[in-house]
Amino acid sequence: MTPQSAEIRKKHLIHLLIQNGIYKKSTRHLYELSLMELEREYQTLSGGARACQSVK
Repeated sequence: MTPQSAEIRKKHLIHLLIQNGIYKKSTRHLYELSLMELEREYQTLSGGARACQSVK
């Protein structure tokens, strides 16, 4: 992954997390997190959403 594509991916993940009401992780702002941390946070969010949908 090129540095440019990694930065684009980070911005996209930050946008998705903010849309879902997540602005910080603990005391750190999203823009301070690494790409891997953002990916994990989004996977947690997505997994939780899928779990709720399967209950219905």
